[in-house]
Amino acid sequence: MNPVEWLLEGTISVHGGVLSVREVVGNLFGLASALLGMRRLVWAWPVGLVGNVLLFTVFLGGQVGHVTEEPLWGQAGRQLMFAAVAVYGWWRWSHARGADDGGAVAPRWASGRERLALVGLAVVGYVACYALLGVIGSYSPATEAWILAGSMLATYGMARGWVEFWLVWIAVDVVGVTTLVRAGYYPTAFMYLFYALFVVWGFVTWWRVSARVHDLEDAARTQPHPHHEGARA
Repeated sequence: MNPVEWLLEGTISVHGGVLSVREVVGNLFGLASALLGMRRLVWAWPVGLVGNVLLFTVFLGGQVGHVTEEPLWGQAGRQLMFAAVAVYGWWRWSHARGADDGGAVAPRWASGRERLALVGLAVVGYVACYALLGVIGSYSPATEAWILAGSMLATYGMARGWVEFWLVWIAVDVVGVTTLVRAGYYPTAFMYLFYALFVVWGFVTWWRVSARVHDLEDAARTQPHPHHEGARA
């Protein structure tokens, strides 16, 4: 079996069960993307795209060793959404002014208006996703709708550089772990659990950077302008 066949069709034996190589490798790319994203490096987006493609094929169903044969349309659609937003995020971070520490973006908290918009999008997105998943017959529309809608908000928030996107990911991971375990997607469920711990780390990291950026901006605003100093002299 050549490497391409092994990636697409291979399985890994674990304690009497089997795991899809695509599911494992796809999640490793997802983890690498998250780590790069925490460091605010542009490479987070193209690396994530590779994982999105692999996981999209996994969640279409019929993978060896899974409890359900039904496609997880919410999870599969989530990968398509990730791919679309990754293109936007890649473009935005590539053209952003950047931060003084070398990051592609300078993290900041969303404004009050932006937070209200996020809440509104969360409600509308959940209702729309639930209706769509109910029609096409997904495995668990109630939970998958939140996973899909929440993932959209979190990825968009990351592209905009909002610190809050990490908090949205926590809410997505809590629901995602239980749904994936019940469906038998154990590698992805484990990655969700790991992400939950990693997300807390990422949140604290971005929070600290945003505070440092805010302090520098305050210092720049309060520093006397050279022109004014010259006028007083």
